[in-house]
Amino acid sequence: EDVDIPSRRVLITGATGLLGRAVFKEFNENRWNTVGCGYRRAQPRFEHVNLLDSIAVHDIIHDFQPHVIVHCAAERRPDVVEGQPDAASQLNVAASANLAKEAAGVGAFLIYISTDYVFDGTSPPYKETDVPNPLNLYGKTKLEGEKAVLENNEETAVLRIPVLYGEVERLEESAVTVMFDKVQFSNKSANMDHWQQRFPTNVKDVAAVCRQLAEKRMLDPSIKGTFHWSGNEQMTKYEMACAIADAFNLPSSHLRPITDSPVVGALRPKNAQLDCSKLEMLGIGQRTPFRAGIRESLWPFLVDKRWRQTVFH
Repeated sequence: EDVDIPSRRVLITGATGLLGRAVFKEFNENRWNTVGCGYRRAQPRFEHVNLLDSIAVHDIIHDFQPHVIVHCAAERRPDVVEGQPDAASQLNVAASANLAKEAAGVGAFLIYISTDYVFDGTSPPYKETDVPNPLNLYGKTKLEGEKAVLENNEETAVLRIPVLYGEVERLEESAVTVMFDKVQFSNKSANMDHWQQRFPTNVKDVAAVCRQLAEKRMLDPSIKGTFHWSGNEQMTKYEMACAIADAFNLPSSHLRPITDSPVVGALRPKNAQLDCSKLEMLGIGQRTPFRAGIRESLWPFLVDKRWRQTVFH
């Protein structure tokens, strides 16, 4: 019965990354003709494209003629951005602006992934209309990227999201999963931030939002502008670590809550909670409970497999 459905084409940048992989999978499994591009880890699954190479970007977009482009590629590690501001600005701002121009050239709907770090965290929850005030260079480059894409292509959606976790290739891929070793190795005490309020969000949920947004847009051209999506469980890193321990029946008494604001690294907003009611009113969104999502994500990295029985039976 699908004979008369035209092929819907989507291009995903950063398809090798934590979010990009989930977005690729979501579209691919829902009857979209999906092409992913990456840089360092691209082959053999994805197209190798340097987003700073405007000719390469032009070529892949003109060859593939996507209806939708989901721009997941970014330098998203705040401390790395502070140390390499020019490189971060090239990727987060200049490459995004160029991508928006190319998308406009073929009439593609661009979804630019942004961050809750565009806000200073002093008066949550934040609506899309609230005035951004990023505290760190990462937030600044992502905000500049938002402005650049909207200036170059008014048919763009900006999707701001918070800290992500999901099926990782290595624990360091996410600020949430990276804590697992500290949780598992309970022979030494571990200090955990108990100051910054976070809303850990599963990449599968963000991927579903991107697809739902794209599919709504195909029916309704007024779908554009800025949107927020986030998990709705508020937790500090300490609370996440305790929840991870709980999910795997591991002890958490060695985890130490640190309630002072961090003094090293890029400044972080205390609570940049995103108000997601705009997407919810469109009937868009899904949320995986944190304990279920984190168990699924971290299961392959569990060192002591004897816990298998107690966790799953």
